[in-house]
This record gives sequence, C-alpha cells and structure tokens, in this order.
Amino acid sequence: MTNKVDPSRAITFVYDGDCPLCTSAAMALRIKRDYGTLQLLNAREQRDHPVVRDLTGRGFDLDEGMAIIADGHIHHGPDALRFMARYGDARNPFMAATRSLYWSKTLAVITYPWLRGVRNWLLRRRGVDRIDNLALKDQPTFKPIFGEDWEMLPPVLRAHYANRPYTTDEVVVEGVLDVECHGIMRLLAPVLRLMRQIPARTEKSVPVTVRLRSDTDTRAYHFDRTFRFASGPYRFHSRMFPLGGDEVVEVMRFGFGWRMRYFWDGAKVVLQHRGYALRVAGHYVPIPLGLMIGEGYAEEIAVDDEHFDMMTHITHPWWGKIYGYKGRFRLTRRLDGT
Repeated sequence: MTNKVDPSRAITFVYDGDCPLCTSAAMALRIKRDYGTLQLLNAREQRDHPVVRDLTGRGFDLDEGMAIIADGHIHHGPDALRFMARYGDARNPFMAATRSLYWSKTLAVITYPWLRGVRNWLLRRRGVDRIDNLALKDQPTFKPIFGEDWEMLPPVLRAHYANRPYTTDEVVVEGVLDVECHGIMRLLAPVLRLMRQIPARTEKSVPVTVRLRSDTDTRAYHFDRTFRFASGPYRFHSRMFPLGGDEVVEVMRFGFGWRMRYFWDGAKVVLQHRGYALRVAGHYVPIPLGLMIGEGYAEEIAVDDEHFDMMTHITHPWWGKIYGYKGRFRLTRRLDGT
C-alpha cells in the first residue's frame, strides 16, 4: 500500500544559483514522501518571484543563507539545513553528510558560520557579487543601528557614520587627542602592543588620523586609527560588526572584542558597555574581563557641521578610570564607492 501525497504540503526551496554548495544542496534534496511537490527557486534568476519578494519583505537575507518554506514556516540558514537533515533522503551522499552535521540545533548553530564563510569565499573566487535582496548597499551600516534616531543625528555625525556595507565607502577624520594611561593598563602595555590594541601610554596633543572604511566582502566597518606620538606612529585597527538592534561589537587583533550598545541620547552618540567577547568562527564567546580591565565607555558630540568632540575611557570597579583619550576631530574627506 502506497502513501498518498498531500499537495498542500508542497515545499519551496530558495537558493543561490551561483553558489556551488547551494546548488549542490538544491539538486541533491529529495524530500521524504510524506510531503508533496518540491519547488526550486534560484534567487538570482527569480528575484521578482512572489516567494522571493515575500522573503525580502520579511527581512530574510538570502546572502546569509538559503530558505525553505514548508507548512507555512520559513526555515532560513542553519534552520534550513536542519530541515534538510530531518526530511531529506539520506540515500543521497550530500543529504547523508548534511544529516551527520546538522541533526543537532546546537551543532548547526556552531558550524553554520564556517559553511557560510566557505560559500562566500567560493563566490569571491568566482567574482560573483552578492544577491543583496535586502538592498543593504543602499543604506548606511549604522542607520538601522540608530533606528528612528538616525535622522536626529547632527550632519557631522551622520556623515561620520555614512559608510554603506559591501562598498568601498571611506570617511577620514583628523584631530588631536590627549591620551591617559594609569595603573593596571600600564602593566598590560607589552600585551596591548603585541595585540595592537589601544596605545598604552600618556601624552597630550597627539595628532590622530582615523580612516573609516567599508568592506566589500563583509558587513565589517573598519576603524583604522594612526596616533602620531612623539616617539613615532602607532596604528590601532579594529572592525565593527552589527549584532542586531542597537548592539555592535568592535573586534580587534586575535578576535578580542568589545560589545556595546550604540545610541543617540538626544545630545550625543553614546557607546555603552555590554561586555567583552572572543570572536571564534563567526561566534562571539563571552569572556569575563570586567574585574581585570574594567568597562569601556565612549561618546561623541557635534560641534558644528565639520567638527565633533569625542572621548572614551575605561573604568575599573576598584581603581576608577585607568585609561582614556579625548579631543576634537574634523571631517576631512568622504569617498562614496561601490
């Protein structure tokens, strides 16, 4: 006796037709017979298909993962692979490998960033652009972070954060900072130099140039600072990644990161401490360093349409402020790229 197929349980699989891994998954997928038909949609060739438009309207980034629609539910990224592992025909070698890797939700979450990284690397090797179904290139990286307050930012601060993701946008600001380093931060100076972290020294009126660059391959927002100390230049480079909502993580050398809330309080831009983390294979593992090196804080205040003041400090729960710098910057250059 054969089981009847229920056509109402049809599955739609939306994938990137230029991605070898995604195409292999689409071609290999054979759903168990308790489902009805299987519809394959190449998101690059069928951007105007109602299903693709609906996914876009719901905010699903098809550059971040394939999507499977089944029983009225949308499975995206690692959830799509878990669906395949659960309902795919394991007699196919690709499906068997998928089942071995993605049977566990925890395992899927851990390994998926690596798979996504391989996918992105393959596309770059082939010279293939992103699908960009959410049109992320059309708006600044920080616009959704500030949300409705974006339009409230003074012009100089909007220009400061105007870079769009996946472009060659660049903003350059130049200024002079007073740098202070005390207590345990002085003891950590050799480690900080090795890791190319904040400059652990004290000096007034230090000329500083900051290049704020977008990244054509990722959503990273590069902060490339050059401090011109009397003893010679010091470069401090970090990358910022949106975490969702108003949270951002600033990642430095060796994956060390500072998580923060980024917001406009009506008078200034505030960077509020949310903990430290280590970036490992696309994940951010919390590391409890608050009692060792304290908590960070920063703010920026517009002076006029070309200048803004900024300050940042690290405050230890026992020893008070142990590090900081402050000064005024001028917006000197802005380059819009693609």
